Amino acid sequence: MRPSAAHANQLTRAERQAFAVDVEDYLTRSPRQLPSRYLYDALGSALFEAICELPWYGITRAERALLEQHGAEILARLQPLSTLVELGPGSGAKLATLLDACPSTRPVAVHLIDVSAAALDLSARTLREIDGVHVVPHQATYEAGLLEIASAPRAPGGRTLALFLGSNIGNFDPPGAHVFLRDIRASLLAGDALLLGADLVKPERDLVTAYDDPLGITAAFNRNLLVRINRELGADFRLEDFAHRAVWNPANARVEMHLVSRAQARVRIHAASVDVLFETGETIWTESSYKYEPGGVVAMLERAGFERVDQWIDRSARFAITLVRAV
Repeated sequence: MRPSAAHANQLTRAERQAFAVDVEDYLTRSPRQLPSRYLYDALGSALFEAICELPWYGITRAERALLEQHGAEILARLQPLSTLVELGPGSGAKLATLLDACPSTRPVAVHLIDVSAAALDLSARTLREIDGVHVVPHQATYEAGLLEIASAPRAPGGRTLALFLGSNIGNFDPPGAHVFLRDIRASLLAGDALLLGADLVKPERDLVTAYDDPLGITAAFNRNLLVRINRELGADFRLEDFAHRAVWNPANARVEMHLVSRAQARVRIHAASVDVLFETGETIWTESSYKYEPGGVVAMLERAGFERVDQWIDRSARFAITLVRAV
């Protein structure tokens, strides 16, 4: 049954405590920050799905087109394929596109890992419409979900394909990306594979517009993080006191999202028992999205214990999907 938005927004006591600890920790750093994973409550997940449809945000369309064009080839290289694991499945549409490209792949077990109950529900409903697909959702962090799957019995001789799409790898800084890719490699056996989507470096104007769109959807997505903290941690952020800002940091090849204090403001976060004083112009860094060159993607994966199988690039949208095998 699809959970209501209210149910999807509910946290357990332990989750709320962890949220409060993270908020206190990150907001008292310099510069002030908030972990990007908290952007994805039920409303945040819905807003992100809307962002993926915007004409200025081409990642989803480019990736889906590449999966349509090359999906059969990708899956043919991994026979016999018994298991698919998608980290952060979103609506499930991209994995459905891949499965539709090669119906002979089924039956197959599909494991979905996400911290968002709303995203898991949406993707599971999408994929359960496909014959021969057994869907297993895991509401967990990527690392915890990978551990669950790695410890589960496997079909004899069957290969596993992990998918990390949407350029979500860009939300990790380079050391974090290496550790995370090593975690994925540790959950796989030699001969299993990973399909990674990565956004490529492109003109600054295109990058900034993708993260600060004219309709203001990305701004709403970013500021919703403050709505969530107010609701779940008893804070008193005034939304009108904070503006959305996206900037391109060329030295580090990343787009940064910030919330900028329009005036001096004191915010009380009751669940964290902390007061935070924001000066005019002070920012909260909420997300980074690193961009890559094609060869850099391959090198990053090789350092994590994979070998290149193939790479497909949408030249106009500057987006790549890379298939690698665990060695």
